[in-house]
Amino acid sequence: MILDMDGTVYLGHIPIVGAVNFIQRHWHSLDFYFLSNNTSKSPASYVEKLQGMGIPASIERMLSPVSPLVDFLRVNGIHRAYPVGNSDFQRDLQSRMPELQLTEDGAQAVILAYDTELTYEKLARSALLLQDDRVLFLATHPDLVCPSPEGPLPDVGSFISLYQTATGRNPQHIFGKPDPTVLAPLLGHYTKDEMVMVGDRLSTDKKLAENAGIDFILVLSGEAVQADLEKEIIQPTLVVEDLGYAESFWR
Repeated sequence: MILDMDGTVYLGHIPIVGAVNFIQRHWHSLDFYFLSNNTSKSPASYVEKLQGMGIPASIERMLSPVSPLVDFLRVNGIHRAYPVGNSDFQRDLQSRMPELQLTEDGAQAVILAYDTELTYEKLARSALLLQDDRVLFLATHPDLVCPSPEGPLPDVGSFISLYQTATGRNPQHIFGKPDPTVLAPLLGHYTKDEMVMVGDRLSTDKKLAENAGIDFILVLSGEAVQADLEKEIIQPTLVVEDLGYAESFWR
């Protein structure tokens, strides 16, 4: 079972009780993996957060858009890049790819992540770099907003609109959901009928499941509401208020 996190397991810092209880009940009978497009935190930070909610998560169970990003950088010989991302993201990126230099000088790419420490200086320097068409524009994920207990917050997709207005450019590559390459570590170990994606977003979570050819459970504990399904040609396998209501799927 692949679980989106924000809006599915918790909202901001608030656990979704039904989801947490479900995970605890089934921890030894199901293989749980956790996937978030939110690159403002490293996998280690997510592990700590989940463990604080009583979920025995580990690094091995975390999936991140940073994995296919690093694969892309290596395959394309990119060793100098300017990151628009917070310190946790930059540490995670460098731990995965120590040879990558995060610098403006000679940058071959601008990497846009969910930067909760965003400054005008970062926007200005990266926008100037993108005036050169030889500099690649990469984004970790396409989410327009990030859910929070107070309401939706601007995410990478919103930042992309800013860059398009300022520079006339859109990212050449966007990683994370709904791109199924983010599931590559699992697709070699499980058959598709053994996998199910659980999430609260139609545009990323549901689309990822469709792109990967696996089942999808929509939870209404985050972004999506029941009325949104009226516009969907392909319906989810199951729709529940939160993951705690999904017991019948395994009976």
